[in-house]
Amino acid sequence: MNTIKSISEFHRLLSLPEPRHPMVSMINLAESIFLEDEVWKGFVNNFYCVALKRDAKGKIRYGQQHYDYDKGVLSFTAPNQVQSLDVQTMECGSGYLLIFHPNFLIKHPLAQNISSYGFFSYATNEALHLSAGEEEDLMSILMKIAKECSHIDRHTQEIILSQIELLLNYSKRFYERQFITRQNSNHQVLINFERVVNRYFENGQTDLLTVQHIAKQMNFSPNYLSDLLRVHTGQSTQQHIHGKLIEKAKEKLSTTSLSVSEIAYALGFGHSQSFSTLFKKKTSMSPLEFRQSFN
Repeated sequence: MNTIKSISEFHRLLSLPEPRHPMVSMINLAESIFLEDEVWKGFVNNFYCVALKRDAKGKIRYGQQHYDYDKGVLSFTAPNQVQSLDVQTMECGSGYLLIFHPNFLIKHPLAQNISSYGFFSYATNEALHLSAGEEEDLMSILMKIAKECSHIDRHTQEIILSQIELLLNYSKRFYERQFITRQNSNHQVLINFERVVNRYFENGQTDLLTVQHIAKQMNFSPNYLSDLLRVHTGQSTQQHIHGKLIEKAKEKLSTTSLSVSEIAYALGFGHSQSFSTLFKKKTSMSPLEFRQSFN
């Protein structure tokens, strides 16, 4: 696995001149040409990427799956995510690629807050689709960042980071809009979610149900699924899992003579104490207190 450590190296691999700033750059995709370098066959980079693109073509591997790079207008990738590109088929099209190093965020609130923007962990096929007005809003922000990158003074970092934060907040709004406006397809997602969870318990699995398992079964990234569920139900995937575990636990406590430890094991918990702690947190009663309330 190859690591692209610097923005300067990334520029070189796209046949571009040296960046004007070592920690942040705005790349015009129309001017980019992929060098046929072995790096692209499997790489991670050390920086964040935000791509606003049009007419892009080619295959990209992000995480464990391959996707069409032309899907969606706006996409995000986080540092240290495994990627690969088929440079023989890649066409950058038009648009812009904003890249910035995590060290650029040091001492700024965004350094702590950027992890709250879950779309940096979305799969490439979960990219954001924009209306013309939304695209115009984001393009104006990107152009301000590009202009600021052209000269460096003591105000540059603060101004660029304020614009990046604005870009991310707009993107968060637009993703939530996308979740809501696709109600028909997302209604089916909720049905499939319930089906996957119910099937898991019906099959008598002995491993604890996880967000990763559900997301994989539904062909979503964990963050995308959680954000989608949160918009439509007010709860993340993990909260839904906890709710289902408590529901199943109540059923077993009230209708069987299984011990608390046996129930914990049947639900996938490695230790009964972990089960008891979750149960009391969610119900304000211990499992035994809940069982006794039926006697």
